[in-house]
Amino acid sequence: MDWTIINGLIRPELAGVLAVCWIAGYVLRQTPRVPNWSIVYAVTAVAVLMTCLLLGWSVESVIQGVLCGAVAVYGNQLLRQTREAVASKEDGR
Repeated sequence: MDWTIINGLIRPELAGVLAVCWIAGYVLRQTPRVPNWSIVYAVTAVAVLMTCLLLGWSVESVIQGVLCGAVAVYGNQLLRQTREAVASKEDGR
């Protein structure tokens, strides 16, 4: 799958929402009392709420919010897994 397809699904004016979701996920990940399994739900909720506030309350806004949350979580996991793979390769595992 090409990133241009995903990029075409998310409206350009929601780039700020995507950035806020990425930061929110990072902050939640650093918070000891927040279980890892709940981060994806919190990031998605933030994305949907922010998107609906920016675009108005509609089905399209909710879908755009879910897409922003999903891309933020996926992007974070992609970087994290790549970092771990590179580190384990350097260790000789």
